[in-house]
Amino acid sequence: MTAQRTLVLLKPDAVQRGLRGEILRRIEAKGYDIIALAQRTATAEELAAHYAEHEGKPFYPGLVEYMGSAPLVAIVAEGVNVIPGFRSLAGATNPTEAAPGTIRGDLSCEQDLPVIQNLVHGSDSEESAAREIGIWFPELG
Repeated sequence: MTAQRTLVLLKPDAVQRGLRGEILRRIEAKGYDIIALAQRTATAEELAAHYAEHEGKPFYPGLVEYMGSAPLVAIVAEGVNVIPGFRSLAGATNPTEAAPGTIRGDLSCEQDLPVIQNLVHGSDSEESAAREIGIWFPELG
């Protein structure tokens, strides 16, 4: 089987709550390799490119504002079936629906927050992963 790469973002809520190590531990425990990692505050340009498909949707302004409000961690993970594997590890987008054993199911603690504050992002396809990795880690493109 061929290894894939995916972009994982630890969102500002994960960073602010000190969950970097626990989330990285879970990624590595699944057997995925961390190829690149950077903590920084996202630029407006990075966020506009990353969330371009959502532009014009009602949640877009709040999402971009939130994601640029504090540091996040961008990660490139690699492994066999890492794209669906990480998305399964992350759990349902809505933390109240995320199963126990998932990142969102175990680590989300404030269920009344907007769904955008759900700890992590993972690419949803090989095409998205390639595009997103190019935004956050152009040197890997």
